[in-house]
Amino acid sequence: MVHVADAMQCTALQGKRVLVVDDDHDTREVLTVVLELNGAVVASADSAAEAVKAFEAHPPHLIISDIGLPDEDGFTLLRRLRSLPGGHGQRLRAIAVTGYDQADADGQLGGFDAQLTKPVALEGMLEVIATTLRSA
Repeated sequence: MVHVADAMQCTALQGKRVLVVDDDHDTREVLTVVLELNGAVVASADSAAEAVKAFEAHPPHLIISDIGLPDEDGFTLLRRLRSLPGGHGQRLRAIAVTGYDQADADGQLGGFDAQLTKPVALEGMLEVIATTLRSA
C-alpha cells in the first residue's frame, strides 16, 4: 500500500493549476490531496457542467478527468473545454482516468494526452502527470 506522504515527488506540479473531474467523491479527494501535497493549486468538479464553470473561472494547466461522468463523457467535456473562447483550452494538457482501457487501435485517447486506469496507483500517477506537463 502506498501512503500519500510517500507519493510526494512531483516537482512539475509546483504552482500548476489542476482541475480534477470525477463523480466519485473518494477519487476526487485522493487526487486532490496528492496534487496539493505536490504543490498544485487544485479545483475539483463532480460533473462536466461544474467542470466548465471551474475552467472558466480559473483556467487550469492540467485537467484530470474521469471518462464516465453523469452528464456527459470526458471526451465530450475535453472537446468543449478546448473550443471555449480565449484559447486557454487549446493549450490544456489532459489526463483521462477510467476503469477501462480507452485507447483505440491507433493508441489515440480521444484528445487526452495520457490515461490512468482505476484504481489509480499514486506512484505511477505522478510520473504520468510530470511527463504530461513537460510535454506542454
